[in-house]
Amino acid sequence: MKLLIINGPNLNMTGIRKKDVYGSETLDAINAELKAYAAEKGAEADFFQSNYEGAIIEKIHESRNEYDGAVINAGAYTHYSYAIRDAIECVKDYLPFVEVHMSDIHSREDFRKISVITDVCVKQISGYGKNSYKMGIDLLLEIL
Repeated sequence: MKLLIINGPNLNMTGIRKKDVYGSETLDAINAELKAYAAEKGAEADFFQSNYEGAIIEKIHESRNEYDGAVINAGAYTHYSYAIRDAIECVKDYLPFVEVHMSDIHSREDFRKISVITDVCVKQISGYGKNSYKMGIDLLLEIL
């Protein structure tokens, strides 16, 4: 089983920005833990992070030929990128996507409560810190 974990804009600053919201661990440290977590479950995890919408879209398009499932934290693009939403929709018949967020987006600013990608993902998981990713991995492994 091969999984892709996609992180969007500013998530490369995890551990630096808003530690009270996102924690103090870096994205590299979280990814290392997730890689080990997936391996314990018999899966391989690859990681991709970009601050650029087009790069994320291209990676989503490529994912249909390389992966069995994907976890995506689209960052701020979650709230307004119909282009990323449409990219997921293009490949969702080939692999399922789980939307995750470290913070509880439903208890934050009003604009964060809206996700334009939820309806093309299997499920949205938010508010569990880095464990949101682990829950996404577990869900994918359960349905694959």
